[in-house]
Amino acid sequence: MPLRIAVFGAGSIGCHLGGFLAAGCEVTLVGRPSAMEAVRERGLRLTGGGRPDLRVAPALLRASSEARDVSGADYVLVTVKSGAAREAAEAVGPYLGADTVVVGFQNGLRGPETLRSALPAGTAVLTGVVGYNVVRTGPAAFHQGTTGALMIDDAPDAGPLAAALRRAGLEVEPHGDMRCVQYAKLLMNLNNAVNALSGLPLRDQLGARAYRRCLALCQEEALAAYRAEGVAPARLGPVPASVTPWLLRLPDGVFRRVAAASLRVDAHARSSMWEDLERGRPTEIDTLQGEVVALAARHGLRAPVNARLVELVREAEAAVAGRSRRWSGTDLYAELSAAARRG
Repeated sequence: MPLRIAVFGAGSIGCHLGGFLAAGCEVTLVGRPSAMEAVRERGLRLTGGGRPDLRVAPALLRASSEARDVSGADYVLVTVKSGAAREAAEAVGPYLGADTVVVGFQNGLRGPETLRSALPAGTAVLTGVVGYNVVRTGPAAFHQGTTGALMIDDAPDAGPLAAALRRAGLEVEPHGDMRCVQYAKLLMNLNNAVNALSGLPLRDQLGARAYRRCLALCQEEALAAYRAEGVAPARLGPVPASVTPWLLRLPDGVFRRVAAASLRVDAHARSSMWEDLERGRPTEIDTLQGEVVALAARHGLRAPVNARLVELVREAEAAVAGRSRRWSGTDLYAELSAAARRG
């Protein structure tokens, strides 16, 4: 029997995962009505990631907007934003079977923890991390713009899902300590706000030293909070997390040579936060920069750079969709440096 997999909160990441799994599994996507209508009409088109373009016929997917349609699933992949994790758990909880395994694929630190606390007692909940970027490029089209792997708890419950994902052509890395992976991914995701405020494709933004220096300031505050918390983030790239701020500050030419082997970003890649601002949706800023600010405060530290970015993204959210200010690298670095000096 093929695995029965439901994806709840099927946006960019959820449709990407569900689309690849559809060839060998029974897949149900549960998402916004307009998005699911597009899937029913067109199927899915998945591009990027160094793979041939994949078209998934509508007949291979069940698309729904009702939480009850997760019923009967072996796995429920929850791909909503972290801030919506509790609402998602309350929606799907009544429809889970005794043996259903829930996997939380969220940015930030609290998604799976929130799911576990809000789902019925005894529900198996695994932590997943998506180590690459996916952006929506059309009504039912999604593009993977960076390289990377899916990371998931190294647990027996994860085995069948990991095998199905590998058969679908996705890279999967089991980890024994997903908490440290989450902390490492948070460091990477601190760039989402910088990218969103720049308005540039990721490759252009990361190719400019001034923007990378903004990210370095964010990461230094986060690493100080991690040390106070007693957390050592997992090593997800060629250098330890502690070295990354130094790497980001290198001149553009040197940075490109040093980072070329590990940082493959194509011309279409954008951050999910940029997409949220373009579409007039709330962002995840509270679970990214906001998490760093809260963690620092818990240990009597301050994170003024991350706090200022929270304010700037809030201002962008309040603007008309797609009309927020586009910050140059020089101006944004000056703004964040001034915040750091003020403390």
